[in-house]
This record gives sequence, C-alpha cells and structure tokens, in this order.
Amino acid sequence: MTTTYDVAIIGCGPIGAMAANLFGAAGLRTIVIERESAPYAMPRAVHIDHEMMRLFNSVGLAETLLPQMREAQGHVHIGADGGVIRYLGTAGLPKLFGWANDYFFYQPELEQTLRDAMARYPHVTLRSGTTMTALQQDQHGVGITVASGGTMDKIAARYAVACDGASSPTRKLLGIPLIDLDFDEPWLVVDAAVDGPITFPDFSGVPAAADLQSVSVMLCDPKRPATLVPGRGQHRRWEFMLLPGETDAEMVGPERIAALIAPYVEGRSYRLTRAAVYRFHGLVAERWQDGRVFLAGDAAHQTPPFFGQGMCHGMRDVANLAWKLGRVVSGKSAPALLDSYQVERDPHVRAVVGAAMQAGRYICERDPAVARERDLRLREAMGKPAPATAGDLIPPIRDGIVAPGAGERFVHPYVTTDDGRRALLDQITGGGFVLIVARADLLSAETIADWTRIGGRIVTLDQSQPGPGVIRVADTDRRLQNWLTQHDAAAMILRPDFYVYGYAGDQGSLDQLTRRWLDQLSPQ
Repeated sequence: MTTTYDVAIIGCGPIGAMAANLFGAAGLRTIVIERESAPYAMPRAVHIDHEMMRLFNSVGLAETLLPQMREAQGHVHIGADGGVIRYLGTAGLPKLFGWANDYFFYQPELEQTLRDAMARYPHVTLRSGTTMTALQQDQHGVGITVASGGTMDKIAARYAVACDGASSPTRKLLGIPLIDLDFDEPWLVVDAAVDGPITFPDFSGVPAAADLQSVSVMLCDPKRPATLVPGRGQHRRWEFMLLPGETDAEMVGPERIAALIAPYVEGRSYRLTRAAVYRFHGLVAERWQDGRVFLAGDAAHQTPPFFGQGMCHGMRDVANLAWKLGRVVSGKSAPALLDSYQVERDPHVRAVVGAAMQAGRYICERDPAVARERDLRLREAMGKPAPATAGDLIPPIRDGIVAPGAGERFVHPYVTTDDGRRALLDQITGGGFVLIVARADLLSAETIADWTRIGGRIVTLDQSQPGPGVIRVADTDRRLQNWLTQHDAAAMILRPDFYVYGYAGDQGSLDQLTRRWLDQLSPQ
C-alpha cells in the first residue's frame, strides 16, 4: 500500500480540527476527512479549562481564541431549599496553570477558528463534503475509501485517528464495543441569545466573591434539577432534567421552553438558538486502538456534562497522540510508543467520568428526603479541602511513558528571562521536551549532550552563568522551586503534553533519568 499521508483524521469537529493543528505543528503530512461542508452551526460543547488554553497556546492560537472566550469563576450548587450546598469558586485565586480555570465559548466560532488555522500548514489538507465508506489496514498503513460529489476514491495513510463523534462510523466498522458505566439521563438543552444579564432567584449563602453571571449554577432541586451556564457574549445555556412521563417532543415545544426559562429572562428579549433533548451518558470504548487506527474524543468516550470535560477529554487525547505520532513517523521512536495511548488516557477519562457521574447522581436526586440529607452533608463539607475544578480530579499518569512517582500535569508559571522579559514558561521554552534544573551543577556534560542531540530545552533556576544551550530564568513567583521542593526533587523532565516525565534529586539520578527516558523513546 503506497502511503500518501502520515495521518488521516476522520471527522473535523473541534477535536479533529485541533488534532490537525497539533499534527501540523508536529510536521505530520495530514489529511482531514469531514462529511459536512462547514462547521455545525449550533452550539454543543461550551466549556474548556486551563489545560485546553495551554494546548491552544502550544499551536499559537491562545491569543486568537481568547477574545472568543468568557472567563468564568467556577461552579455553585444550590440545594433543595434554595441555599448554597457547594461552591467551587476560583475568583481571586492564583492562576497556577497560566490561564483561568474555566472558559466558556461558542462552538461554531471555535471550530471555524481551528479550521482556518489549519491553512497555516501546507502539509495539512482538509477534504470537506467527503464521507468515509470503508476502511482497511495492513502492516504498512490504512486505506480509507471515501465518497465525495458522487465519486469514490481511496486515501492512503500510515495511521488514522477517528474523531467522528459519539456515533463514530469508524468505531462501528472496527467492531469496537462501548462499555456502559451505568449513567443515562434525559435532559433538555436550551441555548439562547439574551439581551442583558439573566435574573436569578434570591439564593441564600452565595459567597460574596461569587458572580452568578460568571459561574455555572447547578440547581439540585428535586422538583426539577437544572443547570445554568454562562456563555460568551449574549449566549446563555439552560439544561433541564426530564421528569417521568415527559417526552422529547413535548419538552422542545416553544411554550414549554418559554415557561422553563421565563424566571431567568424577566423583562429581557431573547432569541432561541437551539433546543434539543440529549441523553447524558457515561460510556468508554473497550479499545481505543485497532492496529494503526486510533479513536479520540466522543468516538472513544462519552461523559455526563456536569463538569464540562467532554471536549477537554478529546483535546487531551489528540495532544497525547500528536507528539508520539510525530516521533514514530519520523523514526525517532519505535511504533510501540503508540501502545501507551490508551494506557495513559483511559484512567484520566474514567476518573473524571466517575466524578461527573457521582455529581450527576446527587444533582439529579428526586427524592426530597434524600435531597435534604444530601444538602446537609455537602454544606458540612464546604470550606474543607476539595478539588477546585474537575480538571484537578485527573490522576497522574502511572503507566506509560513516565518514570515511577511522576506523571502529574505540570503548572504553567510566569518566569523572567535575563533580558527582563516576563512570560509564561512555555513561551520561553517553545514546548517539546523540557528539562528543568534547580542548579546548573546538576548538569553533566553527558546530559547536556543528550538534550542538545534530541533538540530538547534545558532551563535552570540557577542565577550563576549557565552553560551553552541552557536557558536561565528567574522563578519570580517560586512556583517551579516550590513544585520541586514538594516532590523532593532538584530536577524534572516535562513531556510535550505538559505532564511530568520524571524527577531527579542529584546529578547521578538525573543522568539515570535521562538514560531511562532516551531508552523509552528509542527507535529500536
């Protein structure tokens, strides 16, 4: 089979379009196959977290996308009696990852921006209005039969990544089953453009720092659980749980929708954008890889939306694949590197899906007595240590391309360069593999040579004169040093997807860590 492309992406929703940008930045010859001729015109996903902004930044799109985002301030949960039972607020907290914890956006805008950005890469091709009809693979590559404008032809690639959504034709062609995690609830989703701020009931116990216009509000009301989500600009979203006996057709009727949102739009004009009933699922594909074909995004997993992590999961998927495919295709690493994809990503997805399902079950509680007990329990827990965002529930990578005791998602602090420039760490290093050392004397000549040979970056916090090729930064806010101290380390290696590969305490252990890392990434 003659290979024309390094990677074929099936589906150009937000995950496929982001994959194309990441693969383009990695130098991969990429073709994107998309059934529709233009991005879907209705909003679906609405939330991302700081890690997604960091990924956008890695392909030069953070500043382009930031004006399209609404910075949010966390989540507040309202109990059956109209009082706060849980507040996961971020107002006034440090931005440890360089960006706000939560952003809301309008998906058609985001998708169009990601598609437009693909044009920066001459080696990335988009074929819209093209439908995959068949897929075959052998030890050399993948053959994809496509239909476009009444004609059929075949696309050849070394690998394929299916970003074709929850109903994934690719997953079905491969015969990969979904594992049902036992969550299935029908909810009405309403999007509208509202002329002005929305109105809230007089909830009790709302913290002074909480701006209800800028947080997600979960109404844990057994009479009808609901969610209110701020959007960018005039966009607002409501989600209402269907009660027993209610039908999809009944709920999407204009009169019913008007009655449901009436308490929140008093005296304001609005224009409905969309109303649809969805089943909120917890599902994970049994296999995320079949030979040279990978599943990503909703094709691989579906999560209830209570933490707004569905699209974030998919972005993490393709970020994990991008650097690995780049190394394998270029011959820098053995194909076995790709076997770590599901090993690393599946535990992340299951952890957040599990937390979202747990939150969904208490939000969806319909028994008033049980709801009262829930409210008492959660109020007692308020103010005690708890995760600030769903993203903080992501566990470290324990198996895969990591050294023992590492695998955490790394912070993204500001640092200051020798010329006085204050910038985010990634803007100084340029991403890729990064070695951070507290002291320059930790660097042996062998380690410096290894990092120079593979094009990695070395950053030191040592203010003495660094060696050639070593970037000296001032750790202005001490976040790098504090992280090292917290992990009893003097050096660490960061992966291109911003997870910690491993830690070292002295020069000898750093030499060993570097050799271990090179062995894991070996082309043999």
